[in-house]
Amino acid sequence: MQKKRKLGRGVAVVGVGMSKFGMFKDKDSKDHFVEAFREMTASIDKGVDPNDIDALYLGNFSNDFFTHQAHWGPIVADIIGHVPKPATRTEGACASSALAFREGVFAIASGFYDIVLVGGLEVMSMRSTEEVAEGLALATIPYEGKAAFTFPGVFGATATAYFDRYQANREHLFNVTIKSHSNARLNPRAQYRASIREIMDSKIDRARKKGMEVPTWADEKEFLRDPAANPVVAWPMHLFDCCPISDGASCALLVGEELAKDFTDDPLHVIGIGQGSGRGLHAKEDLTTFEATRFAAQEAYGMAGIGPTEIQLAEVHDCFSIAEIVHIEDLGFFKPGEGYKAVEEGRTRLDGPKPINTSGGLKCKGHPVGATGVAQIVEIWEQLRGEAGERQVAGGDLRVGATHNLGGTGGTCTFTILERR
Repeated sequence: MQKKRKLGRGVAVVGVGMSKFGMFKDKDSKDHFVEAFREMTASIDKGVDPNDIDALYLGNFSNDFFTHQAHWGPIVADIIGHVPKPATRTEGACASSALAFREGVFAIASGFYDIVLVGGLEVMSMRSTEEVAEGLALATIPYEGKAAFTFPGVFGATATAYFDRYQANREHLFNVTIKSHSNARLNPRAQYRASIREIMDSKIDRARKKGMEVPTWADEKEFLRDPAANPVVAWPMHLFDCCPISDGASCALLVGEELAKDFTDDPLHVIGIGQGSGRGLHAKEDLTTFEATRFAAQEAYGMAGIGPTEIQLAEVHDCFSIAEIVHIEDLGFFKPGEGYKAVEEGRTRLDGPKPINTSGGLKCKGHPVGATGVAQIVEIWEQLRGEAGERQVAGGDLRVGATHNLGGTGGTCTFTILERR
């Protein structure tokens, strides 16, 4: 039985920032972080003096490989004027900046620091698709890497096992993809700002203008069934089941809870935080679940003193469409085998009772891996404060949101619960 852990001191989020996600050949990691940092400082209602920031925790997975440059903590500290104060890099594959957030929370909760900047960055577009796959494979378990079992294959195996156990199929993955694209088209920072219908219509129009044979897709699902439009990557994962190669950065300012009102009258409070680890696929007892997610969720729920039903919306790690379905079950939002039905019934849409990935998720918002964890925090900040624009979840009484970030093939997972009081 897990202990019900508590922070020794309350921690609040008082500002957030995020660069636009996408592929930017003319920008480097410093450009992206400066963009996010400027947005973060502008988001703090009562302002902040950067000189008051005590420490920096920065998540980055593998710019060492992607850009041939390591040691990003002091590099970023220099560009934002933080030198000579401490800067620490955290690495947990795709959960790298979620670990930075977690370390920042603990640094404040311990009483050692009062004001901490946390964030993450990654630039992946300088490499070819094959090289990016090689770089990401550094986060697999050695057995998987030696067998060339890269991430599409890992989640293809997850999907195959899930289909077999729960009688789901590829058609159910389409529902996740269609929802993600619909949400992302409303997100000005998202990499893919087009619905599946808009993508489909664009391809039809392009074929007509070029005098080519015009496709006759009747609807979005028929488009996604077409292997010419949506080719297989690692069955049953097809192109539109996979998140893109992305560049970007994100950051958030954390302060001791008693100081929050000096920065904003509308902070978010960290009420639950959990982390778990997991085995590689060769050692998993069940391919349809991630033990790291379940452990992290239990830890966070215990700290917060609430359960899954009280989470009003969440950003989950949908690196592939099947991942969203598995995660919403592991987090307790839906029973095992019920996640795909919930998506099909619209229960995870913007206007559903449990909105999931309102940002468009990794699938469409983009996934610069080192930036993703804190970027999820940015979305929950905007939603809980009613600042999400066209994608704002309706209702007017959003109080509790959560973020779930998975690293590697399930080896690292964080779950964070935020509350607006």
